[in-house]
Amino acid sequence: MIEISDLEAIFKKIEIDFKDAPKLYISHELKNYSNIDDKAFRVLVAAVISLRTKEKTTWEVSERVFNSVKNFKDLNNIPVEELQSLLVPAGFYKRKALQLKTIAAVCLSDYQGKVPETIDELLKLNGVGRKVANLVVTEVFDTDGICVDIHVHRICNRWGLVVSKNPNETELILRDILPKKYWRIINQRLVIFGQNFCLPINPKCNNCFLNHKCAYAVDKGFMSS
Repeated sequence: MIEISDLEAIFKKIEIDFKDAPKLYISHELKNYSNIDDKAFRVLVAAVISLRTKEKTTWEVSERVFNSVKNFKDLNNIPVEELQSLLVPAGFYKRKALQLKTIAAVCLSDYQGKVPETIDELLKLNGVGRKVANLVVTEVFDTDGICVDIHVHRICNRWGLVVSKNPNETELILRDILPKKYWRIINQRLVIFGQNFCLPINPKCNNCFLNHKCAYAVDKGFMSS
C-alpha cells in the first residue's frame, strides 16, 4: 500500500517521467493571466467544459469559446444555440451551454460580474460541483483546496490511500489525511499519471514503478523485478 510518506518521491518521479506529456489546459494555458477577473472567468468556464471531456477536446473547445466570449456579459448575451455549436464536441454540450448561460446570469446579478471566491459560493452555481469549485479556488484565488476528479479518485483507491465510493468522498478523506503541501499538486500529478499510465481500463501495472507497493497491482499479482 502507498503511504503518505511515499508521496514526495512519487510526485517528483511523475513530474520528471511525464514532463513531455500534453499539458493540462487550465493549469498551464491559463495560469499567466495577470487580470484575476479574466483568469477566474476563463478557469471557471473551461472547468465546466472539461467535465466528461478529453483534455485535447477541452483545449480546442475552450479556445474556440474564448474567441467569441470574453466575459460574463458576452456569455449572457450569446444565443444558446450559438454557444452549443461552439461547445461541440465537448461531452453534454447542450447541457453545458444552458449551465454556462445560467452561471453568467447569476454572476452578473449576484456577484457584480465576477466569479465567486469561495467553494461554498461556487457550489451555488448551476453545473459546478466540488471538483470545479476546488479547481477555481486553487488556480485563481490562491486558496488551499483538493481537486478530485475521476483520475485522482481512481488512483488514490488503487494505491490504498483511501477507500471511497466517489470523488467527493475521496476529497473529504484526503482533506483529513493529506498534508496541505500536497493539496494543490495532487490533481496535476495524478491526472497526468491517470491519463498516460494508470488508465481506467488496462492500466500499465506491469511496467509501473509502484507495482510493488500499489495495493491494486499487488492484488493483481504484478511485481517489479
